[in-house]
Amino acid sequence: MDIRIPLRRLVSLAAPLAAVSLLACGGDDRDASAGDVGGTLVISVTGDADHLLPPLYETITGRQVSDQLFDRLAEIGDDLNTVGDEGFTPALAERWEWAEDSLSIAFHIDPDARWHDGRPVRAGDVRFTHALYVDPAVASPFAPLLDDIDSVQVRDSLTAVVWFARRTPQQFFDATYQMSILPEHLLAGVDRANIRAAAFSRAPIGSGRFRFARWTPGQTIELVADTANYRDRPRLDRAIWTVSPDPVTAITKVLRNEADFVEILRPEDQAEVSRRDDLKLVPYPALQYAAVFLNANVDGTSGPHPIFGDRETRRALTMAVDREAMVRNVFDTLGLVGIGPVTRGVATADTTIEQLPFDRERAARVLDSLGWRDANGDGVRERAGRPLEFTLITPTSSSFRMRMAVLLQEQLAQVGAKVNVEPLEFGTFIQRQNRRRFDAAMGGVGMDPLPGGVKQSWSAAGIGAGGSNYTGYASPTFDALVDSGAAAMDPDDARRYFRRAYETIVADAPAIWLYELRPVGAAHVRIQPAGLRADGWWAHLADWTIPADQRIDRDRIGLRGAPVAEGASPDAGAPADTARR
Repeated sequence: MDIRIPLRRLVSLAAPLAAVSLLACGGDDRDASAGDVGGTLVISVTGDADHLLPPLYETITGRQVSDQLFDRLAEIGDDLNTVGDEGFTPALAERWEWAEDSLSIAFHIDPDARWHDGRPVRAGDVRFTHALYVDPAVASPFAPLLDDIDSVQVRDSLTAVVWFARRTPQQFFDATYQMSILPEHLLAGVDRANIRAAAFSRAPIGSGRFRFARWTPGQTIELVADTANYRDRPRLDRAIWTVSPDPVTAITKVLRNEADFVEILRPEDQAEVSRRDDLKLVPYPALQYAAVFLNANVDGTSGPHPIFGDRETRRALTMAVDREAMVRNVFDTLGLVGIGPVTRGVATADTTIEQLPFDRERAARVLDSLGWRDANGDGVRERAGRPLEFTLITPTSSSFRMRMAVLLQEQLAQVGAKVNVEPLEFGTFIQRQNRRRFDAAMGGVGMDPLPGGVKQSWSAAGIGAGGSNYTGYASPTFDALVDSGAAAMDPDDARRYFRRAYETIVADAPAIWLYELRPVGAAHVRIQPAGLRADGWWAHLADWTIPADQRIDRDRIGLRGAPVAEGASPDAGAPADTARR
């Protein structure tokens, strides 16, 4: 997609900017009176959430659930434009006004917006949210993405003014997409240094169209419709995430009618779904890629890793891997070879950047020249008495990554590198990755639409407590180019800066860029998805529907068994005071 800069916003600053007043989000009628509502949607996932507090979550399940509970000031359009405010629609802010110099935006809070405990949403909540996200004590992984927001001021109880340190193309995106607004009255007294352990993180109160009901760790997370929501109630009564230990079990739940939707199918599962009359394939766009993260530091503090602390060794190992053959083996046509820390769906992606070539003989020569030689003939190279051997941690929740790990092990063995694959339960994998207690990690990254979002995982600002730069990659050149690209007002300039940034990191090889997905999920035919967006198929989950005569009473069957008529009320199983627990 092209980067577009609305002239009235970011180029011509001479004329005053009028207030923006837009229609309700999504373009469809969300009033419950417009059609039948109800039903329970059960989503089968392979990993539990870590947190449900937006500044803290680092798991995809955590994000999926949190996005239903918390609202932003405005919602990005389905085309994922990140420049100016074109395509954005009101959420907590019913309208907004740009300053003449574009250095501030005044957001007018919808006076009908309420937290799930009944308290009104106010401008002070916006100011509080920004302060919490950027507080070093919180150590939010999203803090680097808010660097260009200088401050948030309260003009009056319903007007929050976001001030920017400089004009950038993505100012509006930063102020809206990157922050879910939080309730000051419930979090102001929480010790921010210990906020990850706060009860709110596991039983949150938001303003979204769903409200929290219960969370049984490792099993289920349940949300119920906020039937009096200021943006209209969801079309569903409930949404339940059911957690499985592995992909096969997650898919089997859908095949056995124990769940309604699973987001990723293996190629062999797609064939079975295609043969079923009660199931359907659900393809959708995505901004996800997977890579082998190569930890440049032993544990983030103890100095360079004996293998991956050396740039030339990383490059040699990358050249020893036939990524195209691996992707074809695992995905057939459902995956593409990775092109760097970006997916092809991001505006600045450049598929013409020269990648490190697959050349096993050249890789072996480079390893020889670096002193990695098999002196004792055991098939494993050594240097200064240290074998070319490392452990690759891999989440058991992803069959794709498990299979990739085995293939990588086989390929690197051919150049004398020994890879010990360590399968880990997803929660344990996340803990090891976050603490940088690994040699290499078979990691996955879900990007946001903003090209500058690459800072989160690969800039020096992302290293350390709360950051998600798990490899410890630090390149002043890369960081400067990303900053310049993110600040460029001209789209062609932005592309040039980002191309040079991607060339820099690809050449430095802090990871082996494996694949990006062309995902296909599966759903029962009674499920009618809405608006499957590339940055998250769940973006419009509140507008998914189930015909009245095809609903299942999940309470009476305990999430198992054959369909029966649903008789539960929208808030069945959720006491009136659930949101206050």
